[in-house]
Amino acid sequence: MTRLDRITATKTNRLANECDARFSLSDEVKSAIANTNREVFVPSAFRYHAYKLDALPIGASQYISSPLTVSKMTEYLKPKGADRVLEVGCGSGYQAAVLSHLFRGVFTIERIEQLMLEAKSRFRELGIHNIHTRTDDGQNGWRQYAPYDRILFSATAKSIPNVLFEQLSDGGILVAPVQKGNKQIITRYTKNGSSITSEELEECDFVPVLDGVQK
Repeated sequence: MTRLDRITATKTNRLANECDARFSLSDEVKSAIANTNREVFVPSAFRYHAYKLDALPIGASQYISSPLTVSKMTEYLKPKGADRVLEVGCGSGYQAAVLSHLFRGVFTIERIEQLMLEAKSRFRELGIHNIHTRTDDGQNGWRQYAPYDRILFSATAKSIPNVLFEQLSDGGILVAPVQKGNKQIITRYTKNGSSITSEELEECDFVPVLDGVQK
């Protein structure tokens, strides 16, 4: 993985501290934010906004989540001690890049082909080699590499498909924004044998999960 230059490292460290001030982060997650070059994932027209705590448009009616949201979603996954994570909704690739510091294997799926191609190019530019990509409907998961210790939705689901719980390892955690009436709630599911428990964490605002692949 390419090291950050001094100026970028100063910006990403400041960003990690700002996120931590708003929402207490573990040392591991804070370090992952501090070591990820956010500017690379933001369209050039918005580069000067890259280190603000805002979601930004990335094209195809999609957004790169706010750094604070990415920090929270990563923390809610409880990554410590987990080995493999599946992400549904790669988008710009920023969330996957953060996860790449915390997991040995990151498997990320994006339904919009152009976004996936752009994300792969960014991973190459940054020298990240532990992210595996696929253009597909992420609601089907990625059975070939299952089971996963963690699964993360980076888009809002009306419900979580059973096929994804099947691909979650025993004791594994799935975190997703879930539509509840007119609200979206970040929900954490834990799998214990054949039972799934859930806890609602906080309200949020994500783009919706859509069906199929967009070429």
